[in-house]
Amino acid sequence: MPWARASTLLLAAVTAALAVVGAVLAAAAGTGPVEPLLWSGLAAVPLVPALLLTARRPHLTVAPLLAAAGAGAALNGMADRYLDLVAAGTPPPGAWWVVPLVLQFSWMLFFVPFALLALVFPDGRLPGRSSRVVAVGLLVTPVTAALLGAVAPGAYREPAADHPHTLGTGPAWTGPAAVVTVAAFGVLLLAAAVAPVLRRRRSTDPVERARLRWLALAGLGVPATLLLCWASYLLLGGPDLVVVGLAGMYVGIPAATAVAVLRHGLYDVDRAYAATLTWTAVATGLLAVYSLVAFAVGAVAGQGSAPTAAAATAVCAAALAPMRSRLRRVVDARIDPQRRAAHDAVAALTRASRDGSARPEELAGRLGAAVGDPTLVVGYRPPGGDTPVDADGRPVETADRVAVPVVRDGRRVGVLAAAACSRSLLRELAEAVALLVEVVCLRQEAHRAQTEAEAGRARLLAVGDAERRRLERDLHDGAQQRLVSLGMTLRLAQRRIHAEPGAAAGLDDVLEAAVAELGTAVAELRRIAHGLRPSGLDDGLPAALRGLTAHLPLPVRLEVVDEQAPARPAVPVPAGAGPAPLPERTPATDPDWLDVPDRVALAAYYVVGEALTNTVRHAGATRVEVHAARGGGTVRVRVRDDGRGGAAVRPGHGLGGLADRVAAAGGALAVRSDGGGTEVTAELPCAS
Repeated sequence: MPWARASTLLLAAVTAALAVVGAVLAAAAGTGPVEPLLWSGLAAVPLVPALLLTARRPHLTVAPLLAAAGAGAALNGMADRYLDLVAAGTPPPGAWWVVPLVLQFSWMLFFVPFALLALVFPDGRLPGRSSRVVAVGLLVTPVTAALLGAVAPGAYREPAADHPHTLGTGPAWTGPAAVVTVAAFGVLLLAAAVAPVLRRRRSTDPVERARLRWLALAGLGVPATLLLCWASYLLLGGPDLVVVGLAGMYVGIPAATAVAVLRHGLYDVDRAYAATLTWTAVATGLLAVYSLVAFAVGAVAGQGSAPTAAAATAVCAAALAPMRSRLRRVVDARIDPQRRAAHDAVAALTRASRDGSARPEELAGRLGAAVGDPTLVVGYRPPGGDTPVDADGRPVETADRVAVPVVRDGRRVGVLAAAACSRSLLRELAEAVALLVEVVCLRQEAHRAQTEAEAGRARLLAVGDAERRRLERDLHDGAQQRLVSLGMTLRLAQRRIHAEPGAAAGLDDVLEAAVAELGTAVAELRRIAHGLRPSGLDDGLPAALRGLTAHLPLPVRLEVVDEQAPARPAVPVPAGAGPAPLPERTPATDPDWLDVPDRVALAAYYVVGEALTNTVRHAGATRVEVHAARGGGTVRVRVRDDGRGGAAVRPGHGLGGLADRVAAAGGALAVRSDGGGTEVTAELPCAS
């Protein structure tokens, strides 16, 4: 068994034995079970993380030190029970040496294990010669103080003031020497408290630095306990409040040690450390101010007077407000420079973006430089998408980083991710950069819209050129040739009439052929003109849609809704009859919508026409629904079928051209196509 685990188990057994002896002595003194239970509970608190750590990390040196803290508390509890019996006049066996040695300076045992823990944490080794000197001093000074106090002339402290000097009486200098030893012990405690801070500054391992910060946070319980003792003597005239500090220290340090070893990334410890250090400094300053004011006013008005307390309280209240905020800024700058640098970088970029000297897209680089993490990335959520992209539009990978969302006005606008930053810091920065991220999202959306508009305009120009070439070809190869042929036929007839006046009667067949040719040319011209603008739109969009759906080879439901028209009264349905079945073809009985702008009606017509063509040719559908609605300044058309799906908007194809046409009219086209069918929706702005 590793010696660390064996030592931990042995000290746990010693703690249990001391607690049992203390309970037996309490029963003999008749003091009741409350105080033994309190001491036993205080001793058991550090044993729990000690046993947990020795089970998970058998070779870890900090576990025996936590167990030693429990043994020290149990020893103090047993010593108190000895004093109870001595005060009752029935000293137990061994009182002749327990009282002189333990009574005076057993309180040091509360601090020695934790001070040694601060020296060897987190790897269990003393880092240098100075730390070894401090460790030896922490072990020697309590023993020296106990020996000097045991033989120093004068009465012992209460409640054993009448106890004889059973170990003898030393020379007069032993009393002052004991006081000097106690002062040296305080200096050693301070050196042990500073050791983790110095070790953290020298360390380059982020895990070790985080663990040391946890211990430093818990170590603030030691000065907090001393402050409570000071306040207790100042306000209550005795050390009663120190019990609260000891309980907090015995809970906080073991718990922080266990968290630091097993889950060092559980919380952003720097924030808690900075806040605790700030309030400790504030409390120290307030106690100092209170003591000085109470002493100064008490010298004039008398100690214990109400004006003295009121004056001291008023001065402390006036000093608290500016002190805390200023101290927090100083502490943050020293303790957590990463957070301060990050906030300064955000503020600087915000100002520079406002005056035009920088671009908000520089956010990721500036934040990464401020926190010292080159892996930090800022992802911007594109409109209509869930995959975040960086400032250059490339997808952002967050799988190997700590990531937090960036939210602005309840909308998720991006993500902040880093590998070497705590989640708490990232959450705080996500709130600070939300405005900048939203600005970048808007700039990206505007750039994307401009790019798409330019591409759409180019495609429309290309389509227009192709359409003009088609018209030229159709006119040249069709109607134009027929009209030229017709002209030549008529010219030939004219010449025959002039050459042979009597030949007019035989030209009926020629003129009949010319008339037929003329009718064919007119039909072709109508067909070409219909391709430019459907004649059905002359009677309004609803009539044109009825024409489109009138001869489809599958059931069609056409629904036209005019939300601007007065509501029609509902048709009553007999009770129990259920809803009336909809006909396969529902005629559009709404107004003609002749006030709809022609470009809007034409775009809506082509959307419905292209969607119906795709349904008939490719979807394999058994039913199709066409819905058109006007209201709220927009015209909306929707075509939905129950076919196989698979449609998509691709540049250069039918739906791609529709998207460009709709975009040119200021609208938006959406296509949803899966195994349950296809739905094509267009929404067009309509000033009417």
